[in-house]
Amino acid sequence: MNILQRIFSKPEPLPSGMHHLQAAQDEEPYRVHLRLNKDGSGILIINAATVLQLNPTAAEYAFHFIKGTDREEAASRVARRYRVNKKTALADFDSFADRIHTLIHTPDLDPASFLDFERAQPHSADSTLRLDCAVTYRLPEGTHAEYAPVKRVERELTTAEWMTIMDKAWHAGIPHIVFTGGEPTLREDLPQLIAHAEYNGQVCGLLTDGLKLTDGTYLDTLLQTGLDHIMLILQPDEPRSWEAIEAIVPQDIFLIVHLTITRDNVHRAKDILERVANLGVEHISISAAEDSLVDEMLELQGAAQSLSLNLRWDLPVPYSASNPVAIETVDEAVPEGAGKTWLYLEPDGDVLPAQGEPDKVMGNFLKDDWETIFNK
Repeated sequence: MNILQRIFSKPEPLPSGMHHLQAAQDEEPYRVHLRLNKDGSGILIINAATVLQLNPTAAEYAFHFIKGTDREEAASRVARRYRVNKKTALADFDSFADRIHTLIHTPDLDPASFLDFERAQPHSADSTLRLDCAVTYRLPEGTHAEYAPVKRVERELTTAEWMTIMDKAWHAGIPHIVFTGGEPTLREDLPQLIAHAEYNGQVCGLLTDGLKLTDGTYLDTLLQTGLDHIMLILQPDEPRSWEAIEAIVPQDIFLIVHLTITRDNVHRAKDILERVANLGVEHISISAAEDSLVDEMLELQGAAQSLSLNLRWDLPVPYSASNPVAIETVDEAVPEGAGKTWLYLEPDGDVLPAQGEPDKVMGNFLKDDWETIFNK
């Protein structure tokens, strides 16, 4: 290669694949997983609790952080690869390492975040980050059957079959699992499934009505087995729903409360949000039960922001008494990732681009290989 080629050629990315570090900081153990993508970007998973999306430069810093490369050598390699000043590269590497060490012991982290670098492109077609696993379509007694598509599947996968799916997802580089339904807490093996995701190193979330989480022993079991975040589907007229929020807020776990706007609650929705905020909730998700309520939903978004509630749109919403319409948002930066960045699995393992798209089966995650599913 001549000198002009060396000057103007694009740097080759590091080899794609998974890299792992298990160590201790301040006598507390921690673990970090790095998935390097073919384009040089990366996904960093801290303590199986938070997914950080990295551009190629940050991904290279993460690679050297995990490999224990001497800081001077790491800076020299980055400086050569990206043709930047070594002093700048060294300062950036030190800043990166400092932020990682801070995040390692930061409680209640967002399950999917960006480091303060130029953002990677997390919703590119060659990167699936999350599986939304409807482990059951069963619902609590007294709930109308039409609120979940129970007739769509003939059986639920076994514990071992769901574990196989999580293993296949991990080997495919998918770092984030969300258990939904139906009501996933009706599965007695839910703690085992969460523990298996934790064993793999996957970030693990739960979408639930929360009623079973009022049992302190059960909630503690889920937290101890490795649950990382919860979306609680608020039932404003159910006292146990509020009790569940009160039980979860003090815990070291990221919580989002979801409210579906209906004709029955729209006139008191602002009061409901105020009560949510007063309980110490920081994150809220809002949907409308029907198109005619979208204007009210958008108005409620402003009310949530005035209460310092952070609006979230990147997690699924379970089937509920009001199966929500597609969410509209005032945030133009919110990407559409269904069918790319995240996929939806039914209780029998069938793969859909998203909940509510039964005519677009992409395959079966248990039976089909990942490449076949992804290429669809």
